[in-house]
Amino acid sequence: MKKIWIALILLSVVGCSAVRSQTMPIAKESASAGEGQSVTFKGKALALEGTGIKVGDRLPAAVLAANDLSPVNLAETGGKVRIISVVPSLDTPVCEEQTHALSERNGGLDKEVQLITVSMDLPFAQKRFSKEAKIGNVLFLSDYKGAEFGRSYGLLIQPLHLLSRAVLVVDKENVVRHLQVVPEITELPDLEAAMQAAKGLL
Repeated sequence: MKKIWIALILLSVVGCSAVRSQTMPIAKESASAGEGQSVTFKGKALALEGTGIKVGDRLPAAVLAANDLSPVNLAETGGKVRIISVVPSLDTPVCEEQTHALSERNGGLDKEVQLITVSMDLPFAQKRFSKEAKIGNVLFLSDYKGAEFGRSYGLLIQPLHLLSRAVLVVDKENVVRHLQVVPEITELPDLEAAMQAAKGLL
């Protein structure tokens, strides 16, 4: 487990923009969320904690912090189709690429679909990231307080206290219509599949 910690720390200090041009693998499969399930980091199994969410479930209540520290309950954000992109840490290459792809390569969906990124990063770090990346069409929410989102959705990686990489598509009635929990967290989610699912709900 010590080696996993070291690897994650190394990822966090790598210059993100330097690797954005490289081709990153895109996962086509999905793991399951929740207690008893796991994802991998470079092949090392990492256990998930919490109540597993699945397609067809109503969006669980989970209070996160916006950039101004105001509370946002995901279960109260209905009325629009949403794509919720979940990343372990914005200051890592794969997470940065995932967030840029959501923001910049959504084919105009951001005009009708709410784009949300959730991570454990502090709200101030999310605000800095969005400003430096010039991303204004994504709502950044932080799960740093108590990991309520991670536990409610079954996406909390223990003992690292990070969120597993995932993407959800939620309809206007707060029902999960698409879910991919990326089995190997060094790979990207299939955002194209998520965007197609969102288009089908408009």
